[in-house]
Amino acid sequence: MGRIAIVTGASSGLGEEFVRLIDAGYAGEVDEIWVVARRAERLEALARTCDAHVRPFCLDLCDPSSFTTLADALAKERDARVSWLVNNAGFGVFGDFSGHEPDQPGRMAALLMRAPVELTYLALPYLSSGSRIIQTSSVAAFLPQPRLALYAAAKRFVLDFSRALDAELADVDIHVTALCPKFMRTEFLDRAGDAEAARRMARIGFERPRDVAAAAIRAAQAGRALCIPSLDMRLYYALSRVAPYRLALKAERALGIL
Repeated sequence: MGRIAIVTGASSGLGEEFVRLIDAGYAGEVDEIWVVARRAERLEALARTCDAHVRPFCLDLCDPSSFTTLADALAKERDARVSWLVNNAGFGVFGDFSGHEPDQPGRMAALLMRAPVELTYLALPYLSSGSRIIQTSSVAAFLPQPRLALYAAAKRFVLDFSRALDAELADVDIHVTALCPKFMRTEFLDRAGDAEAARRMARIGFERPRDVAAAAIRAAQAGRALCIPSLDMRLYYALSRVAPYRLALKAERALGIL
């Protein structure tokens, strides 16, 4: 089998851009791209437009059986090597936590935290020197965010998990990169929940998904544990490391973000 790239959340937006860049050779040579998402028709359409061999997995990563399916698929491949693992699947809901639909908190926690942990763990035996993992976090991870509380906390988990794991694996030239982009004009905002809260938070601006994916791949190839594509968000991250939380909240409210 040889070199495999696995991309979750691959049916649209940032995940689709990762697939297209990998297919174009931007991440080096791969023999097969495994694309994971819930919408089979989107995955099949994506596969038809790629030059590389693309293997679709129509799976809901909130369902634990999906990890068994992927683990079994890897175990059946002879001499499989996971060159790239891009844990990108996710969704977020804006608004007060108390106002979320009954199933939303559990699904968010499962998709944003459990899924990258499970997928990273099952891929570990197939990683080797030069393998790279990209975990999609967010600038929301830098500070606790009222009206985006669970999403921001989950993305902080991804950020911390990724950076610690990178330190564990660096000696064998396997690197984990936490990607922290701003909002992108993707389907993420189509199910935003509280539209007004989403609109206010989006005042920080937008990035292009293709640019974000390209920046993440470059950072991963360089072995960097953190990728913040936007310059203004790099400054925000630096400030978040030193500013008291209450002061930061006041600043966000003054800017009309909260």
